[in-house]
Amino acid sequence: MTSNKALSGIRILDMTHVQAGPTSSQLMGFLGADVIKVESPRGDATRGQLRDIPDADSLYFTMLNCNKRAMTLNLKNPEGKKIFTKLVETCDVVMENFGPGVLDRLGFSWEEVHKINPRIVMASIKGFGNEGPYAAFKAYENVAQSMGGSLSTTGLFDGPPVATGAQIGDSGTGVHLMAGILAALIQRERTGKGQYVECAMMDCVMNLCRVKWRDHQRLERGPLPEYSNQEFADFTPRAGNDSGGGQLGNAIQCKPGGPNDYLYVVVQEHVWNALAEKVGGEALVNDERFVNINVRRKNQNDMWQILTDYASNHTKRELMAILNEIDIPCGPIMDTKDLANDEHVKLREMYIELDHPERGKWYNLGCPIKLSDSPVEIVRSPTLGEHNDEILGEVLGYGDDEIAGFKDAGAFSLPAKK
Repeated sequence: MTSNKALSGIRILDMTHVQAGPTSSQLMGFLGADVIKVESPRGDATRGQLRDIPDADSLYFTMLNCNKRAMTLNLKNPEGKKIFTKLVETCDVVMENFGPGVLDRLGFSWEEVHKINPRIVMASIKGFGNEGPYAAFKAYENVAQSMGGSLSTTGLFDGPPVATGAQIGDSGTGVHLMAGILAALIQRERTGKGQYVECAMMDCVMNLCRVKWRDHQRLERGPLPEYSNQEFADFTPRAGNDSGGGQLGNAIQCKPGGPNDYLYVVVQEHVWNALAEKVGGEALVNDERFVNINVRRKNQNDMWQILTDYASNHTKRELMAILNEIDIPCGPIMDTKDLANDEHVKLREMYIELDHPERGKWYNLGCPIKLSDSPVEIVRSPTLGEHNDEILGEVLGYGDDEIAGFKDAGAFSLPAKK
C-alpha cells in the first residue's frame, strides 16, 4: 500500500454494508488507510441492488466501495472465525453496522474484540443506538430523516414533509463515524488503548438539522422574522427555499422555465441598493417596502416576485453573471447532468471516470477532502472476494497449503445445502 498518505499505516477491518458504513470507510480509503472489506460469501446486498448491467456489481456498490480490498469470510465457520480473529489482531479499526446483538451472537462482542486486541478501535453504526426504546427498530435513510427532524422541516409550508436528496441519514452518519474513528485513533496515541465508537443515524440527522433546533428555541420568544410565511405553531415549520439564516434567500425561476431553471439568490443588506438599481432603478431603490432588512423581511414575497419578473428575461447562467458583477451571492440550481459536465467539477476532480472488469467505464465521485500533501487516487471497487489470497498471504502470513486448507474447510463459502 502507498506509504505517503495521511492515513497510511492504518488498517481497517470493514464489515459494514449498504451505504452508511461504506461511505465512512471509503473516505478513509481515499486518505490512505488500508481498508479490508470483509463480506459474507453472498456479498454486500448492494452488489445486486438496482443493477443496470446484468451480472455486474451495481453502481450502488461500486460508488461506495472504491479504494478497498475485498475478501469473503464465513463467520459461522470455525476456520472463518479463526481468520477473523487474526484480522482483529492485525487491524487498527473494526467497523460494523449489523443489527444489535448480531456480532455478540457470533462471539465477537466489543468486549471480546477488545480482549483480542486492546489497541483496536471498534466503530458501529446503528439506526438508533444500542440503548433506548428505539434500539431494536430498523432504520433506513428516510426513516432516519423522519425521526431526526429533517422531513418535518423540509418542503413547502403548506405541503407534505419531504425527504432531502442528500443522504444525510446514511452518508451523513458515515462522515460522523469517520470523525469519531479518527478521534479515537488520536486518543490511542496518548493512552495506548482502543475504544468503542458508536454513531446512531437518528442522532446524526438531528445534528445536521441544528439550525432548526436554533429556531425551535427562538419560537418561545416570538415569531421568526426571516421566514417568508409568518404562521407559526410551537415547532419549527417547513420553510421552502427560505435561506434559514440572517439574510433573505430564495430560488428565483429563470427562462425558459424548466424544472431546474432557477437561480438561488441571497439578498444581503449591504448589496440591496445595487441589486435594486440593477433590477428596478431608482424607483425600487426608494421603494418604502424594501428600504431596510426589517421591512424587507415583512414584504419579502413582493420582493421575490419582482426579482422573478426580472429573471424571466434571463437564463440562470446569464442571471448569475449579471448578479456576480455586483457581488450578489447566487448559484444556479444544478442538476446531475449539469454537474456531470461542469468544468469546475472536473477541475476539482469530483466526478472521475474509472474502469471496472465487469461493467466497463463508469464514474465515481471524487474525494471532497483535499489535503495538500496527500493527493487522492481513486481506485475502482473490488469484485467479491477479489483479494482473498492476497490478504491471507501478505497481511496474515498464511502459506499456500494453509490457504487451501481454509478453502476446503469452507471458511470463504456458504455452507453446503443439506
